[in-house]
Amino acid sequence: MDKKIISVINQKGGVGKTTTVINLASGLSMKGKKILVIDLDPQGNATTGLGLSNAENSELTIYSVLNGNKKISEVIQSTKFKNLNLVTSNVDLSGLEVETAGDSRRSFKLKDELASILNDSEVSYDYILIDCPPSLSLLTIMALVASDELVVPLQTEFFALEGLTQLMKTIERIKSNLNPSLNIRGILLTMYDKRNKLSGEVEQEARNYFKEKVYQTVVPRNVRLSEAPSHGVPVLLYDKTCPGSKSYFNFTDEFLIQDKLVESAA
Repeated sequence: MDKKIISVINQKGGVGKTTTVINLASGLSMKGKKILVIDLDPQGNATTGLGLSNAENSELTIYSVLNGNKKISEVIQSTKFKNLNLVTSNVDLSGLEVETAGDSRRSFKLKDELASILNDSEVSYDYILIDCPPSLSLLTIMALVASDELVVPLQTEFFALEGLTQLMKTIERIKSNLNPSLNIRGILLTMYDKRNKLSGEVEQEARNYFKEKVYQTVVPRNVRLSEAPSHGVPVLLYDKTCPGSKSYFNFTDEFLIQDKLVESAA
């Protein structure tokens, strides 16, 4: 299997991006996969959600890598979870766009850094997961340029698909100019409320339009999912029997089956 760099992306906030990164990373690591999470959001929620600090002015963050002060290998930190490492983020990252304005290759900075890890035989990650910020900014472009594939969490609410068309246009532009091999691995329906007719309608619409790209798993609205990050643990460890955990365990299985299918087809 190729090394897989996967960004979890949607320019809308509050759709379950960080929750998906944390719990997919956790689910994969429980299955013995070696995972690196890169928190590329200045809010640093994936960082705190995996139990590390997003305090300002730390040198050991993705910001120090993208502004050229550190190599990515110098800022990888262990989490308290087996097989799961993290490159943290904090609010310093929000200044990057202005600071790198004069650098014509800045869109490739993350890709170049990740190449150095992937080419290093000492370090072998099965997956590198990138938690993107909720905007179509330079940071998101960096992630799109660096990624092999994208997972798009889609909240089952009104206007969800309109936001997606904008993202698709951006992805197409990146494919034609900067990263021709980029593709959407799958769309994950989140915050699903089966009592709400709209959730079902959005699901139907998404499945009609994106066909088999939409994962079978849907992630419900679930109190435990929103509580877990404040305890600095993935919901899969916080309460492994809640509906949110069950859906992320299922999603992890579905995610891994995708690679088995690719391998058997090769």
